[in-house]
Amino acid sequence: MPAILLASASERRREMMSELSGVGGKELLFSTLKELEPEPSSSLEVHLQVEASCMHKARSAASEHVSIENPVAEIIVVSDTLVEDPDDCRVALGKPRDKISAASTLIRLSGRRHKVWSSTAIITRNGPGMEVGSGWHATIWTDFSIVEFDEIDAGTMEEMIGSESWVGKAGGYDLAGKAGSFTRIIEGEDVTVLGFSSRAFSEIKKLLL
Repeated sequence: MPAILLASASERRREMMSELSGVGGKELLFSTLKELEPEPSSSLEVHLQVEASCMHKARSAASEHVSIENPVAEIIVVSDTLVEDPDDCRVALGKPRDKISAASTLIRLSGRRHKVWSSTAIITRNGPGMEVGSGWHATIWTDFSIVEFDEIDAGTMEEMIGSESWVGKAGGYDLAGKAGSFTRIIEGEDVTVLGFSSRAFSEIKKLLL
């Protein structure tokens, strides 16, 4: 039975794929990419930034996986998610560095709608898609969802910042966590906001179930 490797440090992505693997019984492996992600380029629109980042991860995963010892995965999955600034389609609201940047990001999103983009690559040996090195080929899907925030009052803001639920989250919030009480998806699917392209996740389901 071929093993599937998710090359991601995201606990949310690992949980989502583990739930599928638990049903289907496929062997699921996890790793974290060693190479650091490049900074998004503000010269590109956010949907192109997230695709470029996903492709970078795909190439890194292909390169790093050559040296991974058994059990060897035959399929690798990488993904990236960026939150688009509500005022500028070229500005990505990334993971906050500290409490101040987290609060600033949440204030920017408060009471407004914004797009969340996720780009996901499924990488196989000698399969379809673009060659990413060492005999691996990647097929990439990119999707977006539109999320609407309620106005965040001072008490909610203090709770969000104090909980540190913003740590490691693009846009400084977790739809499946505390932010779920004051956010809603207007268009698209929740899986896109949580870390995977919705179309790619449908393909991942087929592989795991």
